[in-house]
Amino acid sequence: MIKKQLLLIALFFASLASMTAQENKTTIVKSSDAKWWKEAVIYQIYPRSFKDSDGDGIGDIKGIISKLDYLKSLGIDAVWLSPIYDSPNDDNGYDISNYREILKDFGTMADFDLLLKEMHKRNIKLIMDMVVNHSSDEHEWFKQSKSSRDNKYRDYYYWWPAEKGTPPYRWSFFDVKSNAWKYDATTNAYYLHYFSQKQPDLNWNNPALRKEIYDIMAFWLNKGIDGFRMDAFQFISKDDTFPELPKEIVKNTLEIIKFYGNGPRLHEHIQEMNREVLSKYPDAMTVSEGAGDSPEAAMKFVDPARKELNLAYHFESVDIGNHVREFGLVKYKDIFSRYDEVFKDKGWLSIFLANHDQPRMVSKFGNDTPQFRAISSKMLSTFVMTMRGTPYNFNGDEIGMVNIRFDKIEDYNDVDTRNKYEELKNAGGDLHAFLENKKQTSRENGRTPFQWNARANGGFTTGKPWLKVNPNYTFINAEAQEKDPNSVLNYYRKLVKVRKANPVLQYGKYTLLDRENPNVFSYLRELDGKKIVIVLNFTEKESSYNLGFSTEKSRILLANYPKSKSIKNNTLRPYEAVILELK
Repeated sequence: MIKKQLLLIALFFASLASMTAQENKTTIVKSSDAKWWKEAVIYQIYPRSFKDSDGDGIGDIKGIISKLDYLKSLGIDAVWLSPIYDSPNDDNGYDISNYREILKDFGTMADFDLLLKEMHKRNIKLIMDMVVNHSSDEHEWFKQSKSSRDNKYRDYYYWWPAEKGTPPYRWSFFDVKSNAWKYDATTNAYYLHYFSQKQPDLNWNNPALRKEIYDIMAFWLNKGIDGFRMDAFQFISKDDTFPELPKEIVKNTLEIIKFYGNGPRLHEHIQEMNREVLSKYPDAMTVSEGAGDSPEAAMKFVDPARKELNLAYHFESVDIGNHVREFGLVKYKDIFSRYDEVFKDKGWLSIFLANHDQPRMVSKFGNDTPQFRAISSKMLSTFVMTMRGTPYNFNGDEIGMVNIRFDKIEDYNDVDTRNKYEELKNAGGDLHAFLENKKQTSRENGRTPFQWNARANGGFTTGKPWLKVNPNYTFINAEAQEKDPNSVLNYYRKLVKVRKANPVLQYGKYTLLDRENPNVFSYLRELDGKKIVIVLNFTEKESSYNLGFSTEKSRILLANYPKSKSIKNNTLRPYEAVILELK
């Protein structure tokens, strides 16, 4: 009897040890895949428009510091900060004249150091925007480069000697009908600028230039920042023979990436950057803007085996025209599903609907009329927070800010809009139609100052704002929404909590449901036996859906209407969003 008892005890402990080992094994597998940037909620700040501390009408670093407790209350994990480097501001900071200095409009390096310290004190990480496809023409490198053909900085940029004839045509993003080759009489040569004439492209084929960039990146990482968003990164490698472009090229973002970027040494450069810099800061996050013209191309940037970058985000989900209703929801579902299929086993994606280069999220993908603005804003945030990938939110979307829709060109500060207006004017084009289109599509819509309260200028500044504040700040503002438990702002906070409380929304498998439904986007997330279904009505009318299985025994984790009836009748009210945990 005693032997039998001892045997049973031995078997019990052996079984317990086996279970513990299996649990440890599972933990090890999960922890090796887990990364802070996969679990994070990232919030983009456009510093010029966030909060002005000194009354000059321009947002600044001290203004951001004053709102850190607000950011903390959102539950976010990291801030992506648009450029604050020294700049003549031709393209609002994306034209950098000194990568190691802070633009005086924003403050000082001491202000930045305090910002970083206070963010980290609140467990908020900081992602800097690194713009290295081009610099400002006022950067010392370019001043030296243009001074003579034998200057040591000459090959930091792309030059085409005039005696070789006119360089092969390239169009500029900001000067569509102008050649991206700009003639400079100083040395009788043309320099390349894919963007503004004041943004000459850097020549990454030059190893000395690459070392300068790596040193700049190390400078900021050594300060303690937590990573980089790599601006226009698909363009850093170019075929420097500049062959003639195919005649059938279409001037849209994906075609430009295909023929203007993704040069022969693109991934060679990124892998070198990883070896020389990023590998020495293993916790730093890197995300590439654009990342190719297809899911397969995007994967090359972030496949862990290639040792390049961490996350990619693509333009297909926002490069769809004026509105998702015109593009078609079924086609829109297919974009996300195609990318998820390629990324389901490795690599990582960013999920976003807005940033500083886009109009307001609710104006493009939802409905910004008074009746539907708040409910559609909540629905869209639900989508961003529950898809597989790292969610990015643009400042102001958490309170449902909308397009300002300027009436006249004088209201615009944006170099892209102003240049294209002048070109159209010189060509005798339809300026009224142009401005009407920009009311919906201009990126200036997303750059209007943050609406903090109902006081003058939305509480953004005590002076004259650099860009007009949307007049609706009197009723769309953060202070008013703080007091309303059903506000867009407080719904956003609930969403963040739901995402963080459910690892299935971070790491879970994604499966598209009811694909052919033209009104409802629904999908299943699964992890370790847990299943969550998300159903989203992208229209202003009541819409039914068919998941292919019953949700009768499910429970609602969150819904954007106070009481949801969708479980019982498989019907959603206008812009309704429901997150269901299946039992």
